[in-house]
Amino acid sequence: MKKLFLCFASSLGLASSVQAELKLPAVFGDHMVLQQQQANPVWGWDTPGTKITVRFAGQNYSTTAAADGKWTMKLAPLPANATPQTLTVVGSTTREIQDVLIGEVWLCSGQSNMEMGVGMVDNGPQEIAAANFPNLRLMMVPNLWKPRPAADVAGTWKVCTPENIAAGGWNGFSAAGYFFGRELHRKLNVPVGLIDADWGGTRIESWTPPEGFAAVPALSSLNTAVQLGDPGSAAHQQKLEGFLGETERWLALARTALTNATLVPAMPTYPSDLLPPHDLQHPTALYNGMIHPLQPFGIRGAIWYQGEANNGEGMLYAEKMKALIRGWRQLWGEGEFPFLFAQIAPYNYGNRPEQLSELWEGQTAAAKEIPNAGMAVINDIGNLRDIHPKNKQEVGRRLALLALAQTYGQKDVIYSGPTFQSLAIEANTLRVRFDHADGGLVSRDGQPLNWFEIIDADEGGYVKAEARVDGTSVVLSSPEVRHPVAMRFAWSQVAEPNLMNGAGLPAGAFRAGQMPERDWLGMQVPEAKSYQLVYLLDLAKLGTDIRYDIDNRSQIKGPFDRVAYCLELQDASGATSDVFVSMDAFTDSLDKIGVPTVQSGARFQQNVAHLNIFSNVKSIVTGTNLEVGNLEFWPNNYEPNNAAKVPNASSASFDFGDEPSAPADGYGSMQLHNHDAKQTVFALNHWREGQRADLGIGNAPEGNQDWTFAANAGSYKTKQLRIYVRCK
Repeated sequence: MKKLFLCFASSLGLASSVQAELKLPAVFGDHMVLQQQQANPVWGWDTPGTKITVRFAGQNYSTTAAADGKWTMKLAPLPANATPQTLTVVGSTTREIQDVLIGEVWLCSGQSNMEMGVGMVDNGPQEIAAANFPNLRLMMVPNLWKPRPAADVAGTWKVCTPENIAAGGWNGFSAAGYFFGRELHRKLNVPVGLIDADWGGTRIESWTPPEGFAAVPALSSLNTAVQLGDPGSAAHQQKLEGFLGETERWLALARTALTNATLVPAMPTYPSDLLPPHDLQHPTALYNGMIHPLQPFGIRGAIWYQGEANNGEGMLYAEKMKALIRGWRQLWGEGEFPFLFAQIAPYNYGNRPEQLSELWEGQTAAAKEIPNAGMAVINDIGNLRDIHPKNKQEVGRRLALLALAQTYGQKDVIYSGPTFQSLAIEANTLRVRFDHADGGLVSRDGQPLNWFEIIDADEGGYVKAEARVDGTSVVLSSPEVRHPVAMRFAWSQVAEPNLMNGAGLPAGAFRAGQMPERDWLGMQVPEAKSYQLVYLLDLAKLGTDIRYDIDNRSQIKGPFDRVAYCLELQDASGATSDVFVSMDAFTDSLDKIGVPTVQSGARFQQNVAHLNIFSNVKSIVTGTNLEVGNLEFWPNNYEPNNAAKVPNASSASFDFGDEPSAPADGYGSMQLHNHDAKQTVFALNHWREGQRADLGIGNAPEGNQDWTFAANAGSYKTKQLRIYVRCK
């Protein structure tokens, strides 16, 4: 029975209160490396009240195990030493940790590109065979998530040998980590210890401690969720108390119902937000299982390779990096230790091409805004067909360059490619000045500089720019752009730009300048000032329920005689397509001029009179007082049969003469046509599908001319529909 109690207590994290012998965390073991020139914490557990003595390198310290069995002390700072020494800890029993070196210790963390082992890289077998470095030591933390912070992990320190570098993990020890550590070991000539704690496919939130979320105001919702899941927090206890009160009241009602043989009301459901992390992607889950047990082991800093799982978050990722780094630094208690990371490589994710560029922008912002952080750009050594590029040797080397320059103060080390300094408008050109143009700005492949784009102040989207090197600047121009105001570089997930400095280090993605704000409606549509806005709908929010961002129905006084629609679309290049079309009112109900959902009661298949059409889309037939328009507004499914006998329409393909069909709450059509010109003026179909809705101005370039089945709404960066009336 006593043995059973001890096991149960251990499972609850109470082992310290019944500790039978001295125990040290796994991070203390034979072949370990202690951080040089830094006070190194040593800790463990023993029977409460037991005297603990630690002896190492002539130092001798004693303390007493606390009431919970935990004890801790710090060794005085020591210089690097490659001579193996013994760390002795005496308590209820004695532990001797052999072959301890003193040098540089780094934590290597992130997702699969950090986890990817040496066996998977270019020339993997040769790299493994050459991995014989007695003073380079390796510890691999097993993949493990926990709902609460763990006290310890499994794992052992190993000497770097071909056998050990290839063992465990995902085809061996972290390749990026190993090549980073190998470079430091060679250049600093001191022992190096590497702790490999990573897991493929994981989000940054899972690696972040609660303290990190609390330190970043932009992540307040995540902080609230983490606090609710923590049984020790006031928020958790308050909400749990409320639930218990509801449950107690339910129990009383249930007992009364049992006595009276009446129905029992539904039992209160346990609030799901009170649950702790319950899978590896939940905030704090991997921190709890793989990072917390390492703290506060002495380290110099951390390297990080992650971001693929957070692609799409743009600048929000910078806030999440702040949370991760501030949280780790706070809990390690070593101040603003170095945090170096790789900017993830180009890869064709198959989504919005600029989505990855926005994440790169977030990573760049993190490197600039977080003290003692640095980023290695690797857009020249990726693989667009493989999310796990194999040249991890260069990834590790570039991270090591950052450490050698920024952490270890080596003045002759060039550690960065060209970085944006400033932008100036010079007549019809843009001058982009760069820092870190060491050895000059050059083309990696000898070809003209690529992936530069500029945009005009008045018209069009981003266009490819001619780029000319002028000292530490690049001068941009294009015959298509008379008044350039903004630029961007490498702004695509498949961008592998060729701009680098003389040291062979590439420039990363960035954008600069003031994007033009073009009031197309005010400049090009004189009659617009006579109309009142009824609805504004951000089409990025399309879904089953249509919820207008602006709904002014209550402010429209009196009847109206004209209705107008303005559709504005912007593609990934920044190019905008606009159309404004007004017509005689086809209904006297404001409810029925919006998106024709079942709830709106709108269902129109009819001609409309006196069309005024304005558009910057060159293919659109524009004009005023046109008598050639027809509506196809309905929530139904529809067929191509031209039952309404619309002039020029086909009965074989979807166009401007279709026939609504069952069900009434079906695919949905919101189309306006110029049947004389055989043209769709604008179309919004299948809105319940959100980013897979059909959306367009003019005839679709392929498929059905009215955009049916285009499923293209997500291809537009911004999209907005405004609906107006002209009151009598």
